[in-house]
Amino acid sequence: MPRPKKISMQNIADKLGISRNAVSLALSNKKGIGEELRQLVIQTAQEVGYSLDAGQSSISAPILVLVPERVMSHADNEHFLFYHDLIWGLDGRLQEEGYSAVIVRVSHAQEQDRILPELVQHIDYQGIIAFGILEKEYIEKVQQTLTKPMLLFDSYYRGIDTPAVTSANIEGAVEAVTSLILAGHKRIGCIAPINLTTSHEERWFGYTKAMLQYKLQPDFVLCLLESEGFSRTQEELSAYCDRFQEEEYPTAVFCGNDRIALLLMKELEKRGVNVPGDVSVIGFDGLAMSAESNPPLTTMAVNKKALCTAAVEMLGQMLRHPDYPAMRCSAAPVLRKGGSVRVLA
Repeated sequence: MPRPKKISMQNIADKLGISRNAVSLALSNKKGIGEELRQLVIQTAQEVGYSLDAGQSSISAPILVLVPERVMSHADNEHFLFYHDLIWGLDGRLQEEGYSAVIVRVSHAQEQDRILPELVQHIDYQGIIAFGILEKEYIEKVQQTLTKPMLLFDSYYRGIDTPAVTSANIEGAVEAVTSLILAGHKRIGCIAPINLTTSHEERWFGYTKAMLQYKLQPDFVLCLLESEGFSRTQEELSAYCDRFQEEEYPTAVFCGNDRIALLLMKELEKRGVNVPGDVSVIGFDGLAMSAESNPPLTTMAVNKKALCTAAVEMLGQMLRHPDYPAMRCSAAPVLRKGGSVRVLA
């Protein structure tokens, strides 16, 4: 769904040929610019339809960004680096639009016990961004307890009626699997624990859609679609590989994220199965270390900049329009070719 258009401080700055910071100073009635320029900025803002109330409130009250503790931990270094870019990319885009952000870490205990961060009781804020994968019940607790507008970022939950910005998971998976089919693969597996996240669920749907479009029936023997949790991935991949004798392996496997793909490549290497000679592997996310693996992983790289831009634009609409609908916006990923996919003769 296309993102709704909005007028930003940058639009006003471009129209007047001044900096965005000057526009911010003018709209927040702060020192640093002359009164003549201040009045010109306010007049231009009114002419182009910029909400002066929204511009002023964005300076006075921050946006709370709720981040699960596990994605801020070096223990999961692959996702730490990926989410680090997203967190600070989001913070940067918020600042560019005149907002301030307060990053609030949600501990595992808080998430499990449905305890809201103490900070929300002590500061004034104007909106909330729920970042990454927090448990559905925790998001429901936030929605029921806090009255400010909330945006879901990089995840969404069926049954929770709130706007969301995510990657285009179905379309990205279709493109990834189609690239395998066009490379001559027919016996294609899929590893995507659909019980853990809606992202994996959608990527599994995209895999199935691409297979059926080319008259190929998904083989559940070649697929791994459930997991007991993120900490069990390596063990579960080992059990998945135990299903096959060497000649029975799929010729290619689409993985629901790069972390799974990289761990699968290690497991195959341990068993003497060559990538891509025996099994081609393709991932999803575009982790930096995917380009450094041996061979470099072919992956659908998430457009992090587009995600952050879409989130800030949608949040602005939510703050200006209390009746803003619970719509979902998605950013298309980009196929980044590595050496992990072999073209069959």
